[in-house]
Amino acid sequence: MTTIYQEITDSIISELEKGATPWVKPWNAPASADKNVVSGKAYRGINRLLLAMISGIKGYSNPAWATYDQWANLGGNVRKGEKAAKIIFFSQAKDKKAEKAGEDKFYQFARAYCVFNVEQVEGIDIIASEDTPISDNQKIDACEQRIIATQAKYTIGGDTACYIPSIDSIRMPALNTFQSAEHYYATFFHELTHWTSEKTRCDRDLSKGRFGNADYAFEELVAELGAAFLCQQHGIKGDLRHAGYIESWLKCLKADSRAIFKASALAQQASDFLLNCGTDKQELIEDELLAA
Repeated sequence: MTTIYQEITDSIISELEKGATPWVKPWNAPASADKNVVSGKAYRGINRLLLAMISGIKGYSNPAWATYDQWANLGGNVRKGEKAAKIIFFSQAKDKKAEKAGEDKFYQFARAYCVFNVEQVEGIDIIASEDTPISDNQKIDACEQRIIATQAKYTIGGDTACYIPSIDSIRMPALNTFQSAEHYYATFFHELTHWTSEKTRCDRDLSKGRFGNADYAFEELVAELGAAFLCQQHGIKGDLRHAGYIESWLKCLKADSRAIFKASALAQQASDFLLNCGTDKQELIEDELLAA
């Protein structure tokens, strides 16, 4: 029997094999994060990736999603023939056997839900937020402040972008050498996601990673997803820097149906850490997928 993990992984593999990058979406404003219209909460982790992929394929520009019943309760009607997007949520329940033995244990399980975009619905109108264009090669204040708030060490100059664990520092080419400011900050967010790997931050072990091997490619995938999440948060377009890793990612996803879940959970954890830097809320928000 096909599991929900395998079904979702297969859909992502299918897009990768076409040369697509399903988690990269031309997000233009923080308000454009895919969210449930009833709760008002943005989707997180794997659900961010799934809905970004579907929006890209279908051309949806509105980030509003809800279940069939939720749209009906709001006075809308999903058009006949429209196909739902499948997302998942993790929950937990008491272990009955353990409870009988006097133990208080829980187990995790995944539950699938079907949602529809507002552009698939009649009788209801939700206007997407207007976007403010960003000029190329001009500093974006919100992104600059995000970088400063991390207190990460970095140097500007040269022609290489990288994070160097041995000195806990980032190297970045100058802003004016990039095709656009959006490319610059997407790249900086990629390297900042690597920066969160240090033990006192998000504690991801990079010691096994060597250029070209599976561990290296997996961390690059985490960094790409983390950068995409941060680009969304700051209203700039995500951009895949390491298209050459698609083959390695495919091997990883085909070998482990939960790999994309693990990568997206780690990326969510990293982006949460970076977004909390410089605030009173320094503890990490544990992603619901980490327990899966």
